[in-house]
Amino acid sequence: MPTEPLEQDGAGPPDGLQRLWMPHRLAYIKGEGKPADTAAGGDCPFCRIPGLPDSEGLIVARGTLVYAVLNLYPYNSGHLLICPYRHVADYTGLDEPETAELGEFTKRAMTALRAGSGPHGFNIGMNMGSVAGAGIAAHLHQHVVPRWGGDMNFMPIIAQTRVLPQLLADTRKLIADAWPAA
Repeated sequence: MPTEPLEQDGAGPPDGLQRLWMPHRLAYIKGEGKPADTAAGGDCPFCRIPGLPDSEGLIVARGTLVYAVLNLYPYNSGHLLICPYRHVADYTGLDEPETAELGEFTKRAMTALRAGSGPHGFNIGMNMGSVAGAGIAAHLHQHVVPRWGGDMNFMPIIAQTRVLPQLLADTRKLIADAWPAA
């Protein structure tokens, strides 16, 4: 990698920033490959998953109003999504019991991940709306991403590859077995 930024045609003088170009991400930004109909009962994966057996749907735990499922496209091994069963797009649309169970499941997810794989920290959050990064904006889901020191290396940026040390089915079983009882 050059030590001095390169000037590009029409881009003006160098500004001291190194840039990594990832044009393959444009397909994600444009929504290519997303379900066409994410209305309740349509192609919404978060409405469909609870009807599958846990192992097939990658469900880690089921509650009364929400469930925990492994992310099919994880940032890190053990990346969970906490989803309400009800098809609701916005956090403010949850009722009080759903909000309480979503919070409780987030705590249990952290407990199970700590017991099963010992992360050093977590990223927890929701992306409200497609412009905020929600892949399926029509159905609320909270991310619980375990993090370890040094877990992000050059592979995702340079090689366009994520390194996951376990198969999703094995990760699901590990976390499900460590899931704390109510």
